Amino acid sequence: MSIFNGLESIVKENVPLNDMTWYGLGGTAEYLIRPQSVQQLQEVVSRCVRAQMPFRVLGFGSNLLISDEGVKGAVLKLEAEPFAKTEYDQTTLKAGAGANLNKLVLDSVRRGLSGLESLTGIPGSVGGAIRMNAGGNFGDIGACTQSATVMDVNGEIFEKTKPELVFDYRWVNITAPIILEATIELAQSDPDQMLKTVKEVWIYKKNTQPLNTRNAGCIFKNPRGMSAGALIDRAGLKGTQVGGAVVSEKHANFIATESGCKSADVKKLIDLMREKVRASFDVELELEIEIW
Repeated sequence: MSIFNGLESIVKENVPLNDMTWYGLGGTAEYLIRPQSVQQLQEVVSRCVRAQMPFRVLGFGSNLLISDEGVKGAVLKLEAEPFAKTEYDQTTLKAGAGANLNKLVLDSVRRGLSGLESLTGIPGSVGGAIRMNAGGNFGDIGACTQSATVMDVNGEIFEKTKPELVFDYRWVNITAPIILEATIELAQSDPDQMLKTVKEVWIYKKNTQPLNTRNAGCIFKNPRGMSAGALIDRAGLKGTQVGGAVVSEKHANFIATESGCKSADVKKLIDLMREKVRASFDVELELEIEIW
């Protein structure tokens, strides 16, 4: 561990990552690092860059498939208080990248602050939500995010603010590898009305998504003007199984896993879904989940 000498308290070697993802699959991280401060994070990034060691940031693992072979290099977990704190100032919310998105939605609603209700039921961290502009039929996080504080590979910290900060469907123009914090602008509203909206969104998801299975959300992005789930369904793939991975009967853009499933099973099923949709409709499906 010579590269991380002096940082032994926050660095662990060969750590299983499966329990840190919603799929519960995958191998080990060569190094799992839990920085306790921004300064420690800067030091870790600096050492990784000097040693030409790849590093990745792991949020709540809700949109992630980790290979059975595991992950080479460093996996950074920004879960310590400096990275997970939230702070309200009237209608402005500052949320650390490690903050829990679901808790933030409910907390904002209880405070009578509107803007995040559309994200009800979307699991994950704020950093992960910003990185992929998380959302659904009811809206996305980019709509109310005013700025993001990020760190580049040199450990430099800077802020990207709208209009320089641009969100699109499952995309944001942040190239820096680490998101530290987001500033979200909310609006005063009626808590009872917002709770009603939250319940409506939740009921919709319960009725249309396989919430009682082990999955990682939508596998593919919707092609422009089309539904990935509908294309997969029309290709006759609902219920198709590879090993312990199966295309959900409830929503064809979800892959659920059964006991004994391997990441390789999910990958093979993803490839099969892509091939069938390409052959049937000449449409190339683009991944929404991340694969490490």
